[in-house]
Amino acid sequence: MFKEKKALLLDMNSTFMFGKNRFGENEDFSIYYRSINGELPKDKLIQIISAAYLFLDDKYPDEKYRHSFPTVEEAIDTVLDAELSAEEINKIISTFAFHEFGHIPHEFVEALKVLENRFILSVVIDIWEPKKLCLDTFEEAGVDKLFTASSFSSDHGMVKPSPKPFELVVSQLNLPKEECLVVGDSVGRDLGGATAAGIDCVLVGGATDPGAAGCYPGLLEFCKEIMLNS
Repeated sequence: MFKEKKALLLDMNSTFMFGKNRFGENEDFSIYYRSINGELPKDKLIQIISAAYLFLDDKYPDEKYRHSFPTVEEAIDTVLDAELSAEEINKIISTFAFHEFGHIPHEFVEALKVLENRFILSVVIDIWEPKKLCLDTFEEAGVDKLFTASSFSSDHGMVKPSPKPFELVVSQLNLPKEECLVVGDSVGRDLGGATAAGIDCVLVGGATDPGAAGCYPGLLEFCKEIMLNS
């Protein structure tokens, strides 16, 4: 089915990274924050991070912000009721990033390496935090060299289902859209954005839709099918 495809445009969260968005009411943000020598009281830190998260979460589905999504720093600046030093704000941003980010299980690292033997790999990622922690995690997992092209929404403010992040990566790959395939877990954001960009999309993680080029329980199952048909 995918023999004519040369490149994969991979979503990250719930596609090969898991345990993201730890912003529940019982989450203790102060543990990481204290480890980087943050000085705000715990209740104040919780108030700032929770308010910033709600600010961004409210805007994420709003089409008005699809090409100008706020940064975490802008969100924090909006919800602050007192002036803080740049150093302290950076510590809050780092704490926010730590709680937004997840982990890449070993079996998914291995699956990415297998797929890289068959396809040119790239990523189209919606993240609210600066990408540094993401890149550091890729490096620690040994997958940082697997991706030829990338789009991080925190770099440019364009979030899925806008077609623009997908088109950006295709232009970096210098391939026709017909030779590219999006792989993601969201019908609305991954399939919706890919379709708007004119690129085929495979859904993983249990999502299904008749408009998808294929639907799989997860990336591991998609990888197995690729191996069987290579």
